[in-house]
Amino acid sequence: MQPEGPYRFTEASGVCQVGSAWWAVDSQDRLMTVAVLEGPAAADQPWREAFTNAADTLAQTPGGPRYVNADFAAARPWVAYPAEVENAADKLFGLLGMPLRSPRIEPVGDTVTQALPVITPTSGLPSSAVPASGQPASGVPISGMPSSGIPSSGIPSSGVPVSGAPGSGAPPVWAAHATGSPVVATPPAEPPAAHPGPADPVPPHDPFASPARRIQPSPPPRPRTGLRLGVAALALAVLAAGGGLAVWAVTRGADAPPPAGPAGAFPTATPAAGFRPWSQAAPYSAQERALATASPGLVFVEAVFNGYLRDGRTGALLNPTPVTFQRRCSGFVVDPAGHVLTNGQCVAPDEPVARERALYTLGRILVAGKKLTSGALDGWVRSRTAGTRFTGKEPDRPPASQVFVQLNQATGGLTGTPAIAGEVVRTRAADAGDLALVKVARPDLPGVELGDAAALTPGGVVVVAGYHTVDADFRDATYTLRSKTVQVTATDTGQGTVPLFRIGDDIGIYSHGGVALDPAGRVVGVLTNDRSGAGGANRALVPVTAARELLAEAGVAPTLGDADRLYRRGLDAYFTGRDATAVSQLDAVARGGNGNELAEAYRQSAADRQQLTAAAPEQSNLPTVLFSGLGGALLAALAIGVVLLARRRPRR
Repeated sequence: MQPEGPYRFTEASGVCQVGSAWWAVDSQDRLMTVAVLEGPAAADQPWREAFTNAADTLAQTPGGPRYVNADFAAARPWVAYPAEVENAADKLFGLLGMPLRSPRIEPVGDTVTQALPVITPTSGLPSSAVPASGQPASGVPISGMPSSGIPSSGIPSSGVPVSGAPGSGAPPVWAAHATGSPVVATPPAEPPAAHPGPADPVPPHDPFASPARRIQPSPPPRPRTGLRLGVAALALAVLAAGGGLAVWAVTRGADAPPPAGPAGAFPTATPAAGFRPWSQAAPYSAQERALATASPGLVFVEAVFNGYLRDGRTGALLNPTPVTFQRRCSGFVVDPAGHVLTNGQCVAPDEPVARERALYTLGRILVAGKKLTSGALDGWVRSRTAGTRFTGKEPDRPPASQVFVQLNQATGGLTGTPAIAGEVVRTRAADAGDLALVKVARPDLPGVELGDAAALTPGGVVVVAGYHTVDADFRDATYTLRSKTVQVTATDTGQGTVPLFRIGDDIGIYSHGGVALDPAGRVVGVLTNDRSGAGGANRALVPVTAARELLAEAGVAPTLGDADRLYRRGLDAYFTGRDATAVSQLDAVARGGNGNELAEAYRQSAADRQQLTAAAPEQSNLPTVLFSGLGGALLAALAIGVVLLARRRPRR
């Protein structure tokens, strides 16, 4: 049976004892791979949690497959991967200890008919159960080995895992899913094979046995009808009581308030922002909530510089016309007055940095005019860097500059609406935090909240977000927000007076000035260039304390506006399943016109979920009545059985 979901399923690509993998096509005819948890595993909460957290663990692993859609609350949970992500479903089920096999070997569908291995979350993991790489130990399972020959860790002395061997503690079920912290775990033990096992062992030979029967059997006892009837009545009564309790639990649950957090839908709107937190993190996870909270306050920043290249000794122009170039980065709004924090070298680069960029711009113009070959460009720039100055129209004036910011989805090179003009108010040098404060001409933009730098500790996990593009031509490229869950790897004091924090991954060259978020969606660090390694990638974080110091120097108090606070209340209602409140509050934000397009996306999702809830049929009381009547009848049968037992009891 094909799984349910927003895809057109074509054929099964693999099956295992707890699920299957399918080739599918989405609404835009893009090929996908969908992994589905099925059968008893889909009804078993530990297996559902293991499936959910295995998908998140893979997504948070550097180079691991990231899913683009999922429904972990469905009757049969599923995860969708782009087809170009090779072996994604194999890796997911492999992490669960359930490798996929060809669907041509077994029928596709709810394949789990045997008893499932038990997954019991524990507080710790035996060190012997996980290799040094942090991945589950691999090896060929050994079947048939007696459990007495297995060490307490579940791994024999040879280092090869033994299938089905219980260890001293069951593996944890990727327990850090709620916080986004990747936890290395051993997959559940493999269930017994689907084919029949070996025949019962032959009893040992008895040398004293003979073909002739030496003891004659006793005559069969007289049937004890009363005893059998009593036992049957007792069994029926127990079943009736159990059924009544089950019905009572179901009807009681129908009247109980919904659990905290929604469980069955995720936003379906497609805002113009081009950024969907639920597509870059597990739906309803701490990562999604952090991104939903902060991303409306993130902005794309573009600084435009215009000046002249001159000979450093004579002042003669290298080119009679001015040279114009752009620098692009990310930033975030810190107050309703329109103050934006961003990267200092982006909007106010040091003179040597600006000079080199201007020389490369002029060199590319010469290459386009066939006056210079592309292979000679780097050498041409190096030969002129030391003896050249980049100035304004007058030799003693700096080059002219302008700053523009854009919300949501941005377009490079845009200086008119919806781009918003701004000016640099204050900067911090590259070795003192590499930050800049920009004041834009439009107030009441969506803002972010500053958090505590104590969240930045080696080994900790944060979500980073900044602008990114996949377009080859940067001149009019489209830029959208991109995010990743990353680990803080170390501290670094080699880039100046402000200690920096290194992270294990980056989100592109335009992300400097972007943010690192804690689970509440508060900014705890600012992305900057790592000059000590990583190829110059933006894998360093300036702690938020440096940002607070710059704001204090400029007399700016970071604060949220009224619309920001209302938006956060609406998100809180959305993520805790209070749809009516979420619709009302998010609708007020969306109609306020402050540019927060995610408010409308989440409002629409809450409204859709509210309609689905209202359309659900009310539960009938008929099962309760039927089971109550049946229970009464069976209790009467029990009483009759007891009487019959008493009558047939032998007298002494």
